[in-house]
Amino acid sequence: MSRRLFTIVVLALIFVVWVLSDTLYVVSETRQALIVTLEGPVVVVSDPGLHWKRPFVDQLISFDRRLLPLSLPIEQIILGDQKRLEVESYACYRITDPVRYYESLRTVEQGSIQLAQIVSSSTRRELGQVNLPTLLSADREKVIQNIRREVAAKAAPLGVDILEVRIRRADLPPETSQSVYDRMKSERQREAKELRAQGFEWAQQIQARADRDRTVLLAEATRQSKITVGEGDAAAAKIFGDAFVVDPAFYAFYRSLATYRQSLAEAQPMLVLTPDSAFLRYLSGGPKPAKN
Repeated sequence: MSRRLFTIVVLALIFVVWVLSDTLYVVSETRQALIVTLEGPVVVVSDPGLHWKRPFVDQLISFDRRLLPLSLPIEQIILGDQKRLEVESYACYRITDPVRYYESLRTVEQGSIQLAQIVSSSTRRELGQVNLPTLLSADREKVIQNIRREVAAKAAPLGVDILEVRIRRADLPPETSQSVYDRMKSERQREAKELRAQGFEWAQQIQARADRDRTVLLAEATRQSKITVGEGDAAAAKIFGDAFVVDPAFYAFYRSLATYRQSLAEAQPMLVLTPDSAFLRYLSGGPKPAKN
């Protein structure tokens, strides 16, 4: 074989391989293919395996048939009660109609941008009608479902099926969080002052009630002690009176001894008396014997 013929054969093989590579294609289980001509999309190939197309005429575009995630950046949204909220949401979708998807969005990148705008606008519209307490209650799920239905309705003409729309994170902006914290702090301080004032008032009432009870108890005890002392004095006077009736001399002697005990004590002033003083009669002569 001459060198020229060998070159022709090699070039022919290269051309055949090139044509076959542009004619045959493989569709995997996770992909779906769209054949596009100059006139537009022709056919959708979703069966996995080896397929063929017209070389140099048909263009092959492949789309993923699995569930695709869509993450949105954090954005500030004004709620129905005029509070600002930083929301980070995401969605999950599937390309169900490759023809509509190609005609509307062309590429997956452009489709992601368009779907992100739809999710963002729907989220803003729905959250702009609710208050912050609603998002913190069990009604939050209802709000999320409303967003998902609206996004699904808008994405259906694009050949996309929206399976889920969720809010991954919803926080107050830093400046709002600080103002809320300051307001909560001042509110707690005000409540603490009210509780301290109320406690001081209760303490004053308890102290006043205790002082009153103390005064009443002391007065009652003083009154009772005076009554007891008076009763004791009356009983003693009665005993002394009875003793005087029985033996007047002994009674006079006992009373004189009591007087000596009180008068001659160290704490009493000094007394200067004459030896014949009547006050000292029992010290000098003793008591007189009783007459039978």
